[in-house]
Amino acid sequence: MPMEAHDIEALIRAEFPDAKITITDLAGDGNHWAAEVIDESFRGKNRVQQQRAVYAALKGAMDGPDGALHALALTTKAPD
Repeated sequence: MPMEAHDIEALIRAEFPDAKITITDLAGDGNHWAAEVIDESFRGKNRVQQQRAVYAALKGAMDGPDGALHALALTTKAPD
């Protein structure tokens, strides 16, 4: 069963409570999502470190073909 936007946001928010999080359904099918996560904790980290932290927050939702989250385009950055 596909994940809902609020489920994706809740997983990310649990690790990044003060982040600005925007979740977008790219294809309108509930399977292809984009997330933008802006958080102060990303300051001084490279993009790979930032994105690994967000993927870790998803707690395996994207793991393997049986993962509840099929595709996630991820944008991360520290606030301006």
